[in-house]
Amino acid sequence: MLTRRAFTLAASAVLVAGCSGRPPGAGVAARRQDPALLPQPNPGWDAWVASFKGRAAAQGIRQDVIDGAFRGAGFLPGVVERDRNQTEFKRSFEDYIAIVAPERKVAEGRAAFARNRATLTAIEGRYGVPAEIVAAIWGVESNFGQRRGDIGTISALSTLAYDGRRGAFFEAQLIAALKVLQAGDVTPDRMVGSWAGAMGHTQFIPTSYLQSAVDFTGDGRRDIWGEDPTDALASAAAYLAGAGWQRGASWAVEDPNGNLTPDAGGPSFRTGPNFRVIKRYNNSDSYALGVGHLADRIAGGGPLRQPFGPDRYGLTIDQRQDLQRRLTAAGFDTDGSDGVIGPKSRTAIAAYQRSRGLPATGDPSAALLASLG
Repeated sequence: MLTRRAFTLAASAVLVAGCSGRPPGAGVAARRQDPALLPQPNPGWDAWVASFKGRAAAQGIRQDVIDGAFRGAGFLPGVVERDRNQTEFKRSFEDYIAIVAPERKVAEGRAAFARNRATLTAIEGRYGVPAEIVAAIWGVESNFGQRRGDIGTISALSTLAYDGRRGAFFEAQLIAALKVLQAGDVTPDRMVGSWAGAMGHTQFIPTSYLQSAVDFTGDGRRDIWGEDPTDALASAAAYLAGAGWQRGASWAVEDPNGNLTPDAGGPSFRTGPNFRVIKRYNNSDSYALGVGHLADRIAGGGPLRQPFGPDRYGLTIDQRQDLQRRLTAAGFDTDGSDGVIGPKSRTAIAAYQRSRGLPATGDPSAALLASLG
């Protein structure tokens, strides 16, 4: 069965894209300004779709659903570009935590939790997944609904299936998306999400939607796309419950003698059975730790106790934040000062280095920080 575990690479790329002071997914909303994320003529895609429609019909999709889904859909070159240029390097756990659980996001999470307390409590009662865990997944996946994505899912999935790098996977997702439409849960114009086909408040891919989405509001539709996050939050809980969530068991606790130390010299964790369940949502240790830590913070917990040491450039997070602030003040915008040296910060560093006649490596250093005064 195709699940989110097979989707981890694309989903992780969406999460960390553009990391430099902006929340995960912040670039998705730029679609209206990016022509590459609007349908463009492509005879090859047209021919592929014509062939695919027959395969979809053979799997029980009604012709009116197929025709309606592809009315207005098209080839999106920007989706292919993003799929082929996914970052392959391993981001440090310290950087990941700085992205998914900064103080700003903790405050937003506590406010979102308070607004939705009754709903989250009811969801916990039904599925046994703690309300703060569900809220944290919501925060990591779509910044509490603020970054749900607005790219047409049929266009994105058909583009990826046609492109062929993972054609079988994305064709299966496209068939699943058509089944969602055929069930009447959403219309083609409202079926939108990320460039990789993840949808709604909790960024379900279509096969996960078919497997786990629920109508918690009782209005007859499993709506993960609308302003009301109820169905999406319940669906995430249903997914985790179906993956084996154990009521009352831990996900992980910070422990100097724990079994997992993501960054050498940084915090260690003793993981519990529910840690593995969170990884079913995204098969990444950093993801599971990030969700769990954000959940703990939303529930009133404090920051990690064990500090992180210097990075491979010899800088602490405070020094990296100081570097970003000084670069921006000098006219080399890093797009925030979260201490994560992402593409924007590297571009700013390289520009500063060129302005001083230095090799434009884009790498931070203590000497670079000192040179900024």
